[in-house]
Amino acid sequence: MNTDRPPDTVRAYLDALQSALKGASPGLVSDALSDAEEHLQNELASNPERSEAQVLAAVIETYGTPAEIAEEYRSMEATLQGPFPKSEQAPERHYGFFGVISDPRAYGALMYMLLSIVTGIFYFTWTITGISLTAGLIILIIGIPFGLLFIGSVRVLSLVEGRIVEGLLGVRMPRRLPPASTADETVWARIKDALADIRTWSSMLYLILMLPLGIAYFTIAVVGLSLSLGIAASSLFALVTNHVDFQVSDVPWLNHFLHTAPGLAAAVLFGILLFFILLHVCKGVGWLHGRIAEALLVRL
Repeated sequence: MNTDRPPDTVRAYLDALQSALKGASPGLVSDALSDAEEHLQNELASNPERSEAQVLAAVIETYGTPAEIAEEYRSMEATLQGPFPKSEQAPERHYGFFGVISDPRAYGALMYMLLSIVTGIFYFTWTITGISLTAGLIILIIGIPFGLLFIGSVRVLSLVEGRIVEGLLGVRMPRRLPPASTADETVWARIKDALADIRTWSSMLYLILMLPLGIAYFTIAVVGLSLSLGIAASSLFALVTNHVDFQVSDVPWLNHFLHTAPGLAAAVLFGILLFFILLHVCKGVGWLHGRIAEALLVRL
């Protein structure tokens, strides 16, 4: 097989572009494929009298080969600035146990975990309501456009969630919607395309999963903050004012220890230690959720 032969179909061009972007983040690959597909489809629609191979040959001369487009996207991605290191730049800095205090990913993940209870409830309610109404209205003429509108809203919500994930967790996500159906495509063809697209279903699954995940994330963040900051702040206040408000009656020796200056100082350090542990947990949750978002929301 001659790998130097220029692609003569849209599918071949997109496959070559995806191959040229091997190793790049899935979000970047998704955007590049979406841009290329939209451009190529528009060129085909503008030149109905020419064959697909002829249009592709002309497009490659002006738009560029898959390898050239891949290089342009890599260069463009490298110039974008942000709080998180790029995967294709220098190796990511490794923070020690206490160095996590200066890691922006830990704080971004903590903010995401606190926000996830709100987004999780909204995503879950919207998706379940949309599925229920679509199933109930499908026997009526209004059910078809309503279903298409609901699927479109799921894609928009997926894009919005992707921006939140990228902004707070530092995971490169798609920054644009997939190409829309061509204008001459029938309603039934659009329905078929939407139902056949695995990302339609994986995006719905993600939006539904965000409720239990959001509850878990929010609980971990709130309990961790309450324990760490509460113990540290109350112990420091007691140490300064010499007025201890908390009691540990079930453990006499610990209760006595916490009523002494060394015991209060140890409690302050323990609270601070819990905060460092919380940051590490948040960073781990952020990494894990980023992989979930990539798997369910990125369309390749």
